[in-house]
Amino acid sequence: MVQAGIISIQLLLLIPFPGAILPDLVILLIGAACAFLLAYILTFAVRAFCYKLGWLDHPATRRVHIKAVPRLGGIAMFLAFVIASLLFYNPGSNNEVVIYWLLIAAATLMVLVHLYDDILGLKPLPKLLAQTLAVIIILGPWGSVFHGILLFTFNNPFGREMMQPGLPWYLQPTLFLFIHPASPDIQPSISLAAIPAILLTWFWTAGMMNTVNLLDGLDGLAAGVVAIAGFFITIISFVLHQQSIAVLAAIFTGAVLGFLLHNWNPAKIFMGDTGSMFLGLSLAVLSIMGGAKLALAFMVLGVPILDVAVVMINRIRRGQSPLHYDKTHLHYRLMATGLSVKQICYVIYGLSFIYGLLALTLSGIHNAHFYKFTGVVLVGLTMIALIIWMDYRQRGVRIPLGGPEPTPVPENDDGDGPQASSDEQHNISTEGQVRAGDSNLRPQNLHDGEASPARFPH
Repeated sequence: MVQAGIISIQLLLLIPFPGAILPDLVILLIGAACAFLLAYILTFAVRAFCYKLGWLDHPATRRVHIKAVPRLGGIAMFLAFVIASLLFYNPGSNNEVVIYWLLIAAATLMVLVHLYDDILGLKPLPKLLAQTLAVIIILGPWGSVFHGILLFTFNNPFGREMMQPGLPWYLQPTLFLFIHPASPDIQPSISLAAIPAILLTWFWTAGMMNTVNLLDGLDGLAAGVVAIAGFFITIISFVLHQQSIAVLAAIFTGAVLGFLLHNWNPAKIFMGDTGSMFLGLSLAVLSIMGGAKLALAFMVLGVPILDVAVVMINRIRRGQSPLHYDKTHLHYRLMATGLSVKQICYVIYGLSFIYGLLALTLSGIHNAHFYKFTGVVLVGLTMIALIIWMDYRQRGVRIPLGGPEPTPVPENDDGDGPQASSDEQHNISTEGQVRAGDSNLRPQNLHDGEASPARFPH
């Protein structure tokens, strides 16, 4: 099926579309491999460019990495995704074409704004305004209707399997948020009734961007978890016969994995806010496209999402701003228990993969809305169990809630990495990086995903 939007993509590149002669699964695999190789190669170029211009993330009071590291890896992932998707993504409908270009436009905005932020620094308010503008773009509000994505329907976990006349709203199989188009093919209209759906879409999209940003506090953590989410979105989309969305998700996953090879501990490059915002935005859109994947995204990223919620609630309870900087995020608390960066990645990867498998299994069950709801509840119980376990393992080790922080440990003269005295290592252990009193442990690359002052020297 050739749509007008598909033709426009082909003409843009002036090449024949390979999907006309190759099966969907082959296109999916080739597209993912192409994005992987592009991201891997482009990351070398970005690293070299950053070193040439001196655009490096130097050690600072909020950092524990002890060498200057480039922080613009998100550019490589974004370019790899755009190039590979233009080559291999074949939209399944005209509406999908529109959503794709809206995603590209919104992602370009986020990359440009946060490129400036990663180089010179931005206050939180301009970044929040940029996120809001990106959400408006993906809504596609023109011509009195929304042409992009809009969250206004939900599968009712307690509803009946089939719609029946006279069924009360709380037993209907699908719940609507004040908007009820006459047909699934009709775009929702722009009206006052759409305000709750607009706010929910903003909350989901901006929340996903900031969750990935805050998750990007350890080498490889954010990229690995996002890659797992992208992988399961790919599989479930393919199982649901949404081949075009599966190809786009596979390309996204390949681009993230190509970058992850450079970002694995010890990281040679960070993704920066440029990368975390691009990943969060793309993941939010992919989880809405085609439906049936919102619960999957929440299950895979449920622990980090709940971590952000718990941390911000605790900050408000202490009378602080939700954006206040401290060391109470999940990965810092796990490090305070004595786990290394790689071990923490394995723990959170494992949880994400397990819940991804659960979501994949549930997607094959007829009328599985209640079971998906149960899976989301299990994520919450897992978070509670993690908190109890961390409190037990820390055994009184307090996580600092702000104030002065230790200076990163300098390298040895022989260039063989850092060595710290017992006192220095005790200070670092309060950052959750090295256990106090163990003079043989080395600090590992650690960076905070939260907003911070200018990262590079002017």
